[in-house]
Amino acid sequence: MELPDYLIRLQRAADDEGRRLEHLDEDERDAARRLYFNAAAEVDVAVRDFAATSGLDRHTVEKELRQRARQPPTE
Repeated sequence: MELPDYLIRLQRAADDEGRRLEHLDEDERDAARRLYFNAAAEVDVAVRDFAATSGLDRHTVEKELRQRARQPPTE
């Protein structure tokens, strides 16, 4: 499945925000959690839009996107 680069970038950004939560104290974590939730919501909307306009199942797109986002970026 061909996924647009912007979806992979959005997923990687959301994943980065999620990883930042692991090493923060409680006050820092609350602010970072909001950033992570916003990033994840942005990914969700983009995936739904892409799946709908491409005639693909959203869950299939999400699965492929997560797999692709975990691969190192190619320059």
